[in-house]
Amino acid sequence: MKTVTEIVVPQLAESLVSATIDKWLKQPGDPVDVYEPICEMITDKVNAELPSTLKGTLVKILVGEGETVPVGTPVCLIETEDGSAGGEAPAYAASVPSAAGGADAENRPTAPAAALQTTGEAGARARFSPAVLQLAAEHGINPAHLHGTGLGGRVTRKDVLAYIASGAAGQTAQPGARSTAASVSQPVPGAEAHVPVRTTGLHLTQPTRQPQIEVEGQQIPGRGEYFIDVTPVRSTIARNMRQSATEIPHGWMMIEVDVTNLVLLRSKLRDEFMKREGVNLTYLAFFIKAVVNAIRDFPIINSVWAVDKIIVKRDINISLAVGTEEAVKTPVIRNAEHKTISGLAREIDDLARKTREGKLTLADMEGGTFTVNNTGSFGSILTQPIINYPQAAIITFESIVKRPMVINDMIAVRSMANVCLSLDHRILDGVICGRFLQRVKDTLESFNLDTKLY
Repeated sequence: MKTVTEIVVPQLAESLVSATIDKWLKQPGDPVDVYEPICEMITDKVNAELPSTLKGTLVKILVGEGETVPVGTPVCLIETEDGSAGGEAPAYAASVPSAAGGADAENRPTAPAAALQTTGEAGARARFSPAVLQLAAEHGINPAHLHGTGLGGRVTRKDVLAYIASGAAGQTAQPGARSTAASVSQPVPGAEAHVPVRTTGLHLTQPTRQPQIEVEGQQIPGRGEYFIDVTPVRSTIARNMRQSATEIPHGWMMIEVDVTNLVLLRSKLRDEFMKREGVNLTYLAFFIKAVVNAIRDFPIINSVWAVDKIIVKRDINISLAVGTEEAVKTPVIRNAEHKTISGLAREIDDLARKTREGKLTLADMEGGTFTVNNTGSFGSILTQPIINYPQAAIITFESIVKRPMVINDMIAVRSMANVCLSLDHRILDGVICGRFLQRVKDTLESFNLDTKLY
């Protein structure tokens, strides 16, 4: 007997409420294996692949490319042979009978009690993240049998690792997984004719939907212009930037820094550092070190507005703005206050490489408390950045430019750079931010040939 199971949008992160289907990697009729990616999704934080939780055949796509749907929404149907679900847990799939299938199934008015119970058991616990599924698969564990310690009883990677460390992984997980998969995918007798396979979204007979720019009173481009469809990534960026610009009253400040000694220091250590560490020693590592030192002195910079209170973060997690040709990502350097200049350089190199290769995970993107943007890498000398919501401020490091400067009533050629700060004026004022920028300036100008990287 064949059964058809819905694959739903998983709860990839605690704060995730929706996701956009970016691209389908499988089409109706294609065979899929357990944990094989079937589509690419875009969230507010990062792109992710949605793996299949069953082995079978993709029979129907329910959500078109470019469409945004809430967490838990079915996105496609997978047809499996009875008992051939690969011995794996159904994870965040909700099982439905499929004897009738197709349009008949869509017209069924209500779900049977047994099916609802199965779906209910899935609930929060059954919304396993791809990381949990991948780790469980590698060790032959059914995550549905684990005790979850996450929010709402969700199973986390730590739970899986603890289970593996207990030595019970190879004893009970495999049989349990097979029994669970069989029980979930088993159709309920007499209930097939009442289960709604799909009540909303696109169907195969409908074309996929892509967001488009609407130009009032004009259906086709004129001779001097052309239209570009807004991608899901661009749409997400637009929404976040509008939220920041409309909800946060931005203030802006700038300070000029003499980085001549820093230029000499980097020139001295750059080649040796590359040979020893295998990564480039950039100015950004020194700049982040200076910013972190300043945040230690002025922790209110590392805070969030919460209407009736201001939440000051104890950990200094630096969101690093990394630009690609399509978007800007903000992977996070966690606990930057505990890292040396060398450690920061290695982490910057790793996050920048993962961003360019599209390998960032949600874990790489979460938890940022303050954002640093190296706009000088584009040749910029002045920037007025938009705050990375809901943080309190964002700072930029501009291009290093040689300029004539007056020192002790004499003109000298010095390497100069601007440092710009946008601030949430509900939390921060000019005095505190001026002192903060002065602290950043002091640290940058204190680097010399004796500065240690480790």
